[in-house]
Amino acid sequence: MKRAGEFELIDAFVSALPHPRAPQGPGDDTAVLPPSRENLCVTTDALVENVHFSRPAFSLRDIGHKALAVNLSDLAAMGARPTWWLCALGLPKNTTRAQVLALARGMAPLARQHRLALVGGNITSSPVLTLTLTVAGQARRPMLRSGARPGDLLFVSGTLGAAAAGLSLPTPALVAAQKRPVPQVRLGLAAARWASAGIDLSDGLLADLGHLCAASKVGANLRSAALPLHPALPRSPKALQWALTGGEDYQLLVAVPPRHAARLGRAFTRIGEVTRHGGILTLDGARVSPQGFDHFRR
Repeated sequence: MKRAGEFELIDAFVSALPHPRAPQGPGDDTAVLPPSRENLCVTTDALVENVHFSRPAFSLRDIGHKALAVNLSDLAAMGARPTWWLCALGLPKNTTRAQVLALARGMAPLARQHRLALVGGNITSSPVLTLTLTVAGQARRPMLRSGARPGDLLFVSGTLGAAAAGLSLPTPALVAAQKRPVPQVRLGLAAARWASAGIDLSDGLLADLGHLCAASKVGANLRSAALPLHPALPRSPKALQWALTGGEDYQLLVAVPPRHAARLGRAFTRIGEVTRHGGILTLDGARVSPQGFDHFRR
């Protein structure tokens, strides 16, 4: 079989994804983007083989989906509406056109759902598969980590613990949560109208709450009985640990002034409150450390 060249792989990848026509890109030396009256929110994240995923446990469509989903989750945490993205692929030299198409087809449903236009990127050879995405959105009032105030109530969207459990348990629902996370873009847009601060749950509830508290110079108390555990989790202390420290749930954690709490709706669960004790996290009143996933402390 003839080895696919760089530009053949680029054409295959772009063909499966929504993208604007020139002069916006892709295809030129840079993307040409119109100015915006709203705040431009930009994020970048990478997925690296044998760090974030392994094959064949993850299909190429799983990998493509997750790469775009985790970046969209960052926009959701800002209350931003997705607009455009760039994609840089590092591909092993034996990568085929069909494999690149599978990656793109894993991304395409999310890109279409959120009207996200691919405007450029890059392909290079790499010892392992890597995907580095830069995704942008627009927000009138970005939901920062630094806005929480003592007395705010803490809410989380969806359920917790499934993605971490999916690494150990073969239950279909748990495995799907690990391989196919759902970015909560719609909920982020809604919450941004009322929340004082927000963050997405990628490293674990305690770790990400710690990031929010550090940025806002506040503390927080969580109630373990209030945490919305995924219904597929086993009834054991391990379930609570997965929910607190497992990571990769890609749900939203928001701090909301009490007067606006009722406006969030049933998609969010109240799990605690913001306190005046800067940097101190407590669980049911007992102090806990903001532990979670750290690439350099595993």
